Amino acid sequence: MNTSLPHGFDWRLVRSFLAALDHGSLLGAARTLKMSQPTLGRHIAELESQLGVLLFERTGRGLLPTATALHLSEAARSMEAGALQLERTLSGVQTQTAGTVRITASVPVAVHMLPPLLASLRQALPDIQIELVSSNQVSNLLRREADIAIRMVRPDQSSLIAKKIGTVGLGAYAHRNYLARRGVPRKATDLLLHELIGSDADTGILLGFQAMGYPVTRESFALRTDDFIVQWQAVRAGLGVGFVADYVARSDPEVVRVLPGLLKIPSLPMWLAVHREIRGNRRIRAVYDFLAQALPPVI
Repeated sequence: MNTSLPHGFDWRLVRSFLAALDHGSLLGAARTLKMSQPTLGRHIAELESQLGVLLFERTGRGLLPTATALHLSEAARSMEAGALQLERTLSGVQTQTAGTVRITASVPVAVHMLPPLLASLRQALPDIQIELVSSNQVSNLLRREADIAIRMVRPDQSSLIAKKIGTVGLGAYAHRNYLARRGVPRKATDLLLHELIGSDADTGILLGFQAMGYPVTRESFALRTDDFIVQWQAVRAGLGVGFVADYVARSDPEVVRVLPGLLKIPSLPMWLAVHREIRGNRRIRAVYDFLAQALPPVI
């Protein structure tokens, strides 16, 4: 196997390779890099041809990296980090506040929490446009997929600055009509007799029940979906009991908390993250400072 770089190597192929590795599909990688799926596919094929190795197994469910791809990934990431460092060094510190700032946040935060704050931000900083990436997947600040991230987990990259701005409370909630029809749970075990709304591939709620000693299985949930907005709308429609962030539940007075004070669900920390080097960018810094001040009161 010859994995030495050929003469005239196109460094864009590495970027496409890493995106495909991270997303597990040509479609997801192409969307991230804002290129067509066929183009990204050609990049992968060309890289495989130049290196003389197979990097991905094409399956019906996406791309499965080969052992060779995993072996090469660390060197590829170092190569990408060096290229991005060069790009930042050449671009220098931007001094203009006008322009675009790209923010990434989870879907519930983007839908329920950010719109009124962005309206206020627009009045305070009218020369700045916002690009909002609404996704439950963690965007990579190091690759400029976003300038600022609002996350429920602390970033572990040393080149990122993360500020904990508060905690997100979680609870079990149901619509008043549902509780009038099915009865109000009086103790935690009563939930096992109710229609539960939970996640599908994400097993967090299921494992939480099991950690408390409750014999809950996937079949215990009347509705399973990983879309938090669908979960919330199902609660509002009276389908059953769902597990919702407090700031979301406050938006509908007809939805009430179930077992307040009895069901202990750990809260989630909320972090505001930015790249260590681009925090000196006046435009990004202005948006970062605004969010750091405006977010805590609404959590």
